[in-house]
Amino acid sequence: MLGFQPYETFNLLIETGGVDRTNTLLIAACDAYARRGKPTSPEMEQFETLAARLFPVAGAQARAKGAALLGRAETLSPLLEGLVVAHIGEDLIGFLEAAPELSEATMLDIIARYDVAAAATLARRQDLTNVVLAKLFQMNSRKVYRALADNTSIVPRGAYLSALARSAQMDHIVAESLAKRSDFDAALLAPAFFDLSDQDRVKVIHAFAHRETPLAPIKKTIEQISVANQELTRALMKLFSENRRPEVTKLLSQITGLDEVRCGQIAHDVTGASLFVVLRAFGCSAYDGLKVLIHATAHDNERSQALADFATLFGNVTADSMAYLMSAWRGEVNLLELAKPEYRPFIENSRRTPLQNTHNPIVEEAIEALARIGIKRAS
Repeated sequence: MLGFQPYETFNLLIETGGVDRTNTLLIAACDAYARRGKPTSPEMEQFETLAARLFPVAGAQARAKGAALLGRAETLSPLLEGLVVAHIGEDLIGFLEAAPELSEATMLDIIARYDVAAAATLARRQDLTNVVLAKLFQMNSRKVYRALADNTSIVPRGAYLSALARSAQMDHIVAESLAKRSDFDAALLAPAFFDLSDQDRVKVIHAFAHRETPLAPIKKTIEQISVANQELTRALMKLFSENRRPEVTKLLSQITGLDEVRCGQIAHDVTGASLFVVLRAFGCSAYDGLKVLIHATAHDNERSQALADFATLFGNVTADSMAYLMSAWRGEVNLLELAKPEYRPFIENSRRTPLQNTHNPIVEEAIEALARIGIKRAS
């Protein structure tokens, strides 16, 4: 078989040759099988029988070497996969990464061991069955969930969507991975808003554009505070222009009901993303809101483009949706409700949608007005 002596001769050598001879036979047989290419059914059956006898008798080093050689074979049956996984030792991760195919039985066996590194490697594969996915999602491991979040072959819906969204709230790396995916609703990343990059924070806000949201609990707090928009924006402009951000923190804490730690993050967020959420939640218009953002942000050369983006967002996101986002920061809402049909965006993004014009008259007017006044923008 496979260029060796007849199968009966192998049996005789195993029975009479001792461990050293068995080690030699195992390595030679595994190497020959790996070089064989795609074997016929009879050849695979004979080799399965031979390997099942050789592996238990051979020494530890020979088993590991034989498994490593066997792992390079073009075709492995579930039985042979099981032998490789059982004996390959430190090379297991490499085998799981390189194997063109893995049976469901082998994957489930690896998951059952609760080998986190091996399970995380499986979670990156493109050939996962629903049964295997269900088992992986049941594992309480950050490494596994980070791998699942990176795996674009997994469609985030149903129970998988819920599990990934919950994991994003606890692990910023999962949140960052999901924010980069076009098939994941970025609105579900609202609780992880302050762990995201500048670009991804704006992406979360964009996810609320042209979208109805459930009633936000914080809306009652906003309605109970009799603060005129112009008074609010005037106060914030003055504080930001004088770089009195600790006082901005206290003011935001008084009017939003958010804790001081969160308000401190908003006050010191030089991207303006979190401040935009607050301003829009209180119903500020683009003109008034941008006057505050000009003082609060530090966009340097990209300033005009960033402000143009916010100007568009003032028109595309409602005050209620930003109030809902603020409630998500306080953990008061079940974000998975956004997956319901009535709360999905009613204008889908299209590749044919032209890029927004960066020459936004509202932005240009606000910047020119600021230059005329001569107020020094906070750094």
